[in-house]
Amino acid sequence: SEMKSVEQKIDDIIRHIDHVKDNCLLLGERLVNLGKKDMGRLLIANGFIHDNSKFYGVEWDYLNDQTGSEELLQIAVSQHNRTNPHHPEYWGGIEAMPSLYVAEMVCDWKARANEFGTSLQDWIEDGAAKKFEYHVDSEVYRKIIYYSNILCDKPFNRV
Repeated sequence: SEMKSVEQKIDDIIRHIDHVKDNCLLLGERLVNLGKKDMGRLLIANGFIHDNSKFYGVEWDYLNDQTGSEELLQIAVSQHNRTNPHHPEYWGGIEAMPSLYVAEMVCDWKARANEFGTSLQDWIEDGAAKKFEYHVDSEVYRKIIYYSNILCDKPFNRV
């Protein structure tokens, strides 16, 4: 695959951050309307700093790397996941995540699904469930579905 220019990479980051921010604004406003005022406000605030770390340090070095180094990718991803609280790795597992960050994670997942043209529901029910080892009868799954249903205009159907 052809290497992207730094300008294209910056553009991709900005577009993703904007998608997540829009999702955080929408979900945050809807949470405020449901009476969860602090949660909504803090989620909106998180939307403005989401993935900011991608512009610094090893994450930025990876984006500027022209060699396609697999090692640098792994280091950058690990650094990103372990320093951004909307990633389960930050907490040592998805079950330990506070609700605020579960909500931001859902906003992130929805943005990525839109960007890749994939199904958010499939990711939640299958991909993420396998990756982060949660079950449909878990508290964290209930939170994920709760925030997804508020964020998405068409709620998920149980299959």
